[in-house]
Amino acid sequence: MNKKFTFIDLFAGVGGFHFALKELGGECVFASEWDENAQKTYEANHGIKPFGDITKPEVKAQIPEDFDILCAGFPCQAFSIAGYQKGFSDSRGTLFFDIEQIIAKHRPKIVFLENVKNLISHDKGNTFKVILDTLENKLNYQVFYKVMNSCEYANIPQNRERIFIVAFNKISNLDYSQFTFPEKITLTRTIHDILEQERQDESYYYDKSKYISQLKEEMKSKDTLYQWRRIYVRENKNGICPTLTANMGTGGHNVPLRIDNFGIRKLTPKECFAFQGYDMNNFIMPNIAKSKLYMQAGNSVTMPLVKRVAEKFLQVL
Repeated sequence: MNKKFTFIDLFAGVGGFHFALKELGGECVFASEWDENAQKTYEANHGIKPFGDITKPEVKAQIPEDFDILCAGFPCQAFSIAGYQKGFSDSRGTLFFDIEQIIAKHRPKIVFLENVKNLISHDKGNTFKVILDTLENKLNYQVFYKVMNSCEYANIPQNRERIFIVAFNKISNLDYSQFTFPEKITLTRTIHDILEQERQDESYYYDKSKYISQLKEEMKSKDTLYQWRRIYVRENKNGICPTLTANMGTGGHNVPLRIDNFGIRKLTPKECFAFQGYDMNNFIMPNIAKSKLYMQAGNSVTMPLVKRVAEKFLQVL
């Protein structure tokens, strides 16, 4: 298949953007991810090892001159609003500033960003204001954004609200006026389409936990997932998976729990990646600590949702 477009993958994690855009005919020409364990998962799945810390000039120097799309699921930090005058922003000292520098130098046709829903209200709305101001006024891009939930827009039974930002380079002759985000689709898949039915490794079960009697008392249904919140159990009554988090591998806090035919257990890393929409017949999990795999799944994008948004802007491209 001839490549239709090129993209770079920043703050790449395990490569959710990469999977989605590759399926749509794209070629990744550069990836960057500073976490060494995530680099291993990325390389196992995509065959390229991401460069390290994108804040370093020598890493930025490896980015090819020309590419069509910049993708980034960047960490959200507060901006210094000191010197926030004349509508121009000060994003120095933040990771968004590194994205800004790369956009300014390479001028890709499309910028595709993903972040937590709270980005809009972060620091009383200042952070988001700076991002929009930077993209629109400093860099001259037309910006569209929307908060979408994986269970409403990707047919993935996980409650996961994320903001997606798509920005078009105004001098690239693209007719971006026709761009729209995808519409909601009916959720037809259930947690049972994703959960493993056979007995899992002993380490996932809570039989020997000091909380097992409390768990047994509060967990009754096999048709829902629960969350252990340090001292209490929360049932996800809507029957979908609660939001997967980056800290769910640390001490069992936040990892969704389920009752299977063999007892009460936490989800496996494989199930967590499946709840992000990865095809687990093809997705490779390298031999690294389970806590790292949980973190990677929690940090990941929901791949089919990324793909649906990309299909929309590729119609413009």
